Amino acid sequence: MVRWIVALAALLMLALPAAALAAETGFLDRTVKVDGRDYAYQVYVPRQPLQGAKPIILALHGAGERGSDGLLQTEVGLAGAIRRHPDRWPAIVVFPQAPEGQLWMGVPARVAMAALAQAEREFRTDPNRVYLAGLSMGGNGAWRLAYEQPDRFAAVVPVCAFVGPFRGLPPVAGPGPDPYAALAGKLARLPIWIVHGEVDSVVPVDESRRMAAALKAAGAPDVTYKELPGVDHNAWDPAFADEALPKWLFQQRRNPAAR
Repeated sequence: MVRWIVALAALLMLALPAAALAAETGFLDRTVKVDGRDYAYQVYVPRQPLQGAKPIILALHGAGERGSDGLLQTEVGLAGAIRRHPDRWPAIVVFPQAPEGQLWMGVPARVAMAALAQAEREFRTDPNRVYLAGLSMGGNGAWRLAYEQPDRFAAVVPVCAFVGPFRGLPPVAGPGPDPYAALAGKLARLPIWIVHGEVDSVVPVDESRRMAAALKAAGAPDVTYKELPGVDHNAWDPAFADEALPKWLFQQRRNPAAR
């Protein structure tokens, strides 16, 4: 009898690490391997257990959060909104980090998508509720990833983002007479929520104005454009603090029949 109790206790102790891992919540350290190199990222897991398959958000940071520590990207934007109001964001959220001096294109874009795919394998997520958000440089990355993989996401949230030629960077939709119309034609069926500060001194507000107009001209049925009066480049704090945004976002589903 004593031997049986000891054996049972040993089995329970062996099971503890797996149980503890399953219960991990908050901002978790993760790495993903791309081309033989490890890239650090963060994944947020809500404290409250979620019923059924979970929505998942890929969140792209701006130029100021580039690096290799895997942490800096969670100090701005959506991560801050989650810390202040976790009840509004009942989702798995993936925060990749672009290396210093690079944009969300090429290898960093592949790293972001690999981190998303890895989180989808690690957690039980809903393939019809995969969302994409980004601010500034990350907003440009959100436009770019949506353009390259329009069927991958259920909705996109670009904040103070640029689309056309900007400071020597190529337009999202490639060379052509109207990159805004070209992008809109590719994303016309995708729900999109755009936010930009009226007096943005870094990325001109006309970038978002022209993109919103192009989407509406393309017949996009679900486009929200919010221009924030008197707001400079930091449109991300008020954008993600807006309670209406997550309410709208989590209603979007990639399968039109499920919407």
